[in-house]
Amino acid sequence: MSEASELDINSIPLDQIDVSDASLYGNDTWQPVFARLRSEAPVHYCADSPVGAYWSVTTHDLIKQVDTNHHVFSSADGISILSPGEREEEATDVPIENFISMDPPDHDTQRATVAPSVAPGNLANFEPLIRERAGDILDNLPVGEVFNWVDAVSVELTARMLATLFDFPYEDRRKLIYWSDITTNVPELTGLELDMEQRQKDLMECAQVFMGLWQERTQAEPKFDLISMLAHGENTKNMVENPMLFLGNVLLLIVGGNDTTRNSISGGVVALNQFPDEYAKLRANPDVIPNMVAEMVRWQTPVIHMRRTATEDFILGGEKISEGDKVVMWYLSGNRDENVFPNADKLIVDRPNARKHVAFGFGIHRCMGNRLAEMQLRVLWEEIMKRFEKVELAGEVKRLPNNFIRGIAEVPVRLIPK
Repeated sequence: MSEASELDINSIPLDQIDVSDASLYGNDTWQPVFARLRSEAPVHYCADSPVGAYWSVTTHDLIKQVDTNHHVFSSADGISILSPGEREEEATDVPIENFISMDPPDHDTQRATVAPSVAPGNLANFEPLIRERAGDILDNLPVGEVFNWVDAVSVELTARMLATLFDFPYEDRRKLIYWSDITTNVPELTGLELDMEQRQKDLMECAQVFMGLWQERTQAEPKFDLISMLAHGENTKNMVENPMLFLGNVLLLIVGGNDTTRNSISGGVVALNQFPDEYAKLRANPDVIPNMVAEMVRWQTPVIHMRRTATEDFILGGEKISEGDKVVMWYLSGNRDENVFPNADKLIVDRPNARKHVAFGFGIHRCMGNRLAEMQLRVLWEEIMKRFEKVELAGEVKRLPNNFIRGIAEVPVRLIPK
């Protein structure tokens, strides 16, 4: 299905459409599939797939209905299309827990402990540091030569910010990116084979490193890094007694801090090159950057889906969802809903309603670090526009096959200085 033309997609029986196919995202051929579902079956049932049966919710308004109704649509059985216990390699999988896979009240108490780290007051303290680090990265890029923007800028800036948030050893910051990548890299999400035993060993290394940091922070005065806040938080100070809950929350914070910013930085460069009239609009008016950041997040949609489980029978969009059914909100589709975003497949830097995107989710699970992600993107683009006339695409973009994270591995670019 991923290689099919739009005509072929329209000829496929609806009940044979499976948007969990990771190659749709690796090949970037998902647009016509979701356009058809939004038009013909905005609440669509797939009875048979490698990840079992599931419902797809694909329009902007219906996604919001699911995301804001945690009483009927629960996170407790997992937030990806793959359910715990469905893995064939269950013996080599890591049964982690975290607060995004919880419902109130547990969700609320654990989230509240770390939320102050990304509250508006603290973000003001981060901005000068982000600006300094963004400037340092940009000033050391090879102007005039072709290089991979993803590794040199997107990954590097994200790694530096993650090391700051965790007060993690700065020289080992790339480990945080690696641990984030393997967390969301399992065959059912990527369609690729993986050494699951090695993945488990690497995640256990992550747990051991952060367990050591936890012990250090418990013996020290409370600071404003995420591990210190968990270690001293009244509702989370005993989390370490449940190692899989501890690891799960650490990985959640790493992935949350990595994927949105990193892939929006990469996707933004791709989009501006794809739509040169919009790049010209940005050059003519850099004041559009804050709005452009929201539009880049909408256009890229770094987290492709989130999943819920129905706690009772429920009618959604005219379809009867049964208790226990998997219900998948395809944020990527909701952000291309033409009824909300005219000319939705185009990046429009001054789009009036760009902030209506669903990339950060809605309701109690709305992305905790959304303001931090937007600030990093804003500051980076402010610094880019000071230095370069254009970040010019200079080769083929390589995307990663994954139905959960919309990742980009390579964006070859050449910098055109002012």
